[in-house]
Amino acid sequence: MKTIRELTKEKPWLNWLIFFITLAVVFIIGLFAASIVERRSEAQLYFQMVQPIPDFEPDNSVWGVNFPRQYQSYLKTLDTTFESKYYGSVMIDYLEKYPELVVMWAGYAFSRDYNQGRGHYYSVKDVHNTLRTGVPQPGTCWTCKSTDVPRLMNEMGVEKFYSSTWEEIGKHIEHPIGCQDCHDPSTMNLRITRPALTEAFKRRGVDIANASLQEMRSLVCAQCHVEYYFKGDGNYLTFPWDDGLSVEDMEYYFDRVEHVDWVHTLSRAPMLKTQHPDYELFKTGIHYKRGVSCADCHMPYKREGGIKFTDHHISSPLDNIENSCQVCHREAEAELRANIYEIQSKVSELRKICEKNLATLHIEAKHAWENGASEEEMAPILQLIRHAQWRWDFIAAANSMGFHSPNESLRVLGTSIQKSQEARIKLATLFGSKGWEYPVDLPDISTKEKAQKYIGLDMLTIRKEKEDFKNNILPDWIQQRANKQ
Repeated sequence: MKTIRELTKEKPWLNWLIFFITLAVVFIIGLFAASIVERRSEAQLYFQMVQPIPDFEPDNSVWGVNFPRQYQSYLKTLDTTFESKYYGSVMIDYLEKYPELVVMWAGYAFSRDYNQGRGHYYSVKDVHNTLRTGVPQPGTCWTCKSTDVPRLMNEMGVEKFYSSTWEEIGKHIEHPIGCQDCHDPSTMNLRITRPALTEAFKRRGVDIANASLQEMRSLVCAQCHVEYYFKGDGNYLTFPWDDGLSVEDMEYYFDRVEHVDWVHTLSRAPMLKTQHPDYELFKTGIHYKRGVSCADCHMPYKREGGIKFTDHHISSPLDNIENSCQVCHREAEAELRANIYEIQSKVSELRKICEKNLATLHIEAKHAWENGASEEEMAPILQLIRHAQWRWDFIAAANSMGFHSPNESLRVLGTSIQKSQEARIKLATLFGSKGWEYPVDLPDISTKEKAQKYIGLDMLTIRKEKEDFKNNILPDWIQQRANKQ
């Protein structure tokens, strides 16, 4: 067998081949080395702490001293001018837009006031101002609204925090949602600061301490953007995930524990109020199945000079399609937006059908009671109303108008329509068997004001009581917080 020297003597061109191969290998190794050095330099610059951050520090501006890029992008949540076809950061009066909701929530605080959530920066101010907090609320309502919450839970204990009143906790709440809610102040690692999420997974046999970084980029959002309820006399914040995370699983759970959020004042149905099950719905969608996290779309990476960081302007991806959507999708921005609106419009169409059905059902059930229907006759009808509205609300209360999981959204709304129709058939059969006039005459609920008057709300008095509460009962802490925002 010939040696390399003998081969190169016979074929001199081999010397050049070996030379260029060696040169290419050295060049590639050099690129890797330069990249590693650059990333290490970036990391040192990125995590250079100008000043230590105390444990439980609620003031986002203190964190901003060390992380000015993230903080400056977070401050953009102050901007509430972006509006897409269905959502955005603008203030939207949902009761004005969908007056049937007033009837659907008769007897519940949401019939008074329900607005589009604005940026995280407004989380405290909007809770102060909503007419819903004119009704006595538990301290648990503050859980997801402020960076002051982890400190208060640590000082008071979780159970004491939950069992306190909204006013008692509110006196200690100043700072809106921010850094403390998701980050460890010493390492900047993502962490869970709200115990309900950890407890829910633990009951399912899952230790989220073992979650990957990519999983954590959704789990920190799942601390709040989920379905929950206040359990027992202590109003203990609980996620109804013990039987699963689907709409049917949680419906079964609530029926099993006999939970009722309120009794509807028209239909007398034992109702459920869905919160905002964004995480549960997102888990059924294609983006979750492909390993995409909440932050990938709502907090995409961006570069400033040689620094890569997460954009903390938490907002609709439609406000930043280039960095959110086009990282994976190569279609033009106009085409991507049109695709999203097409999906949302189909979900919106079914959603409106559900709302017409449910408002009608509550009114027809009211007439059945007034005509002398018995509890035994009404029980199966009220159960169908409960389930139909729960399923509608599972999609309506979640953000994105169904885009987080289009197929599941349409399926769930379809089952809501099915259950509504079953309830109406039972009502029609009951009316027919009794000789009562059917269909009933429906009131004019074409505007928020007309609907609120129909269900018996005196909105002038309610608004005056709310202002008196803010100005006279708790003037100092309300006004101080409001002025700062």
